[in-house]
Amino acid sequence: MALLIFSVMLVLLLLGFPMIVPLVAGTFVGFLEIFGDVSKMEFVIQQFLAGIKPASLVAVPMFIFAADIMTRGQSATRLIDMVMKFIGHIKGGLAVSTSTACTLFGAVSGSTQATVVAVGSPLRPKMLKSGYKDSFILALIINSSDIAFLIPPSIGMIIYGVISETSIAELFIAGIGPGLLILVLFSIYSVIYAVINDVPTEPKASASERIKAVRDALWPLGFPVIIVGGIYGGIFSPTEAASVCVLYALILEGLVFKTMGFKDIFETAKSTGLITGVVFILVAAGAAFSWVISFAQIPQELLASIGISEMGPKQVLFVISLAFFIGCMFVDPIVVILILVPIFAPVVKTVGLDPVLVGTLITLQVAIGSATPPFGCDIFTAIAVFKRPYIEVIRGTLPFVLILFFVTALLIFFPEISLYLRDLAFR
Repeated sequence: MALLIFSVMLVLLLLGFPMIVPLVAGTFVGFLEIFGDVSKMEFVIQQFLAGIKPASLVAVPMFIFAADIMTRGQSATRLIDMVMKFIGHIKGGLAVSTSTACTLFGAVSGSTQATVVAVGSPLRPKMLKSGYKDSFILALIINSSDIAFLIPPSIGMIIYGVISETSIAELFIAGIGPGLLILVLFSIYSVIYAVINDVPTEPKASASERIKAVRDALWPLGFPVIIVGGIYGGIFSPTEAASVCVLYALILEGLVFKTMGFKDIFETAKSTGLITGVVFILVAAGAAFSWVISFAQIPQELLASIGISEMGPKQVLFVISLAFFIGCMFVDPIVVILILVPIFAPVVKTVGLDPVLVGTLITLQVAIGSATPPFGCDIFTAIAVFKRPYIEVIRGTLPFVLILFFVTALLIFFPEISLYLRDLAFR
């Protein structure tokens, strides 16, 4: 049965159908193989609805909406300008500023693709003018956007938390340590690159320029304070934090900065609605697909075939990391999370792994896969935004991917990188 289901899905993918079609087709093929009765199809529909029923999923459109508002307004620009004023003058400072800006915007948006657009659009021209190679610039922007998937609010963590029934608040806090570690390592590599290639530095900003940049960025810096501070302080849940972020974004761009009118907000809401519709359809289809393959005992057969039941915790983490990384090289991250998390859930529970650590590791892997050839979704976002050929976009990727693999290994052997802040906040 497993061969039939995945063969149907593979054929549909190769024929060019969007991922939702193979996912739904695989679900119905599996259902008919199990029950052989179309009249019982209502059970599949129930699983579709159950997939989007959890209240925690409300946070997804809220964070997407807030990110859209800030991208169209001034918040992203002000954050970037503040970072540039402080570190733009050091050797490799422009590249370090780009990674730092991705981290800050990630703490606002939770989306890798939104970060590519918001940070890459203004900074790529500046880096080209300063003498950086375009292949390095594109790879830096694409891979630095991975940090947005780890720093709260992470949409990937929300989806994982809903499926695995893991605390989203704990996942958010656990992602901060690995996210900051990646920022430090990317910054070190950027400085080394600038020194080797003798990239010129930017003029040093004056004290008054820095003060003004900080003053301008104070309002946008309120977003991470609201999200992390509010959740950590027990003021509100992640879902409530998402709603507060939308309200804050509307006040900021509509009343304080006055960059968006009612018509702009309406257009942004329509865009968010479109993206949310796609995400929720994928979530619903993924839930039904997971139910079918679980009912058919396919996950147990696959895992038994590789002998995972005899593996220790660290070996299981390596297998999970590899599976999610390879999956996201070809398929949308949300789909991979929806399909693979239920498959590995029994093993995670059996070997006694912390689901928060597993969630952080999975989020990192799907972020790496999203920026890795051949079909990482962030690569195609960069191609569309920067209008550069595929080969040029992926040419400088390898050093960054190796750094991210190194962080993966560190997380597996030193889980405290992720769990220390979680334990401090919730234990």
